[in-house]
Amino acid sequence: MKKVNIISIALLAYLIVMSVIGWPGGNNANLTYAEYFCMIGATLVIIVLLRFVQIKRLKTREKWKDKNNE
Repeated sequence: MKKVNIISIALLAYLIVMSVIGWPGGNNANLTYAEYFCMIGATLVIIVLLRFVQIKRLKTREKWKDKNNE
């Protein structure tokens, strides 16, 4: 399994755990459901963008290695 996949899975697992802990109505009475789901959505967008950047960087690095080995 590639490092990009491991990092993405770890971040998604972390998001799930933090989402369960931060569920509105429990300890955090000031948080509305709209804010809660917007925070989860923003975090998902950041994780997806990070994944794309990591994949692009990995491909660039592989091209650079192939170019130097020739």
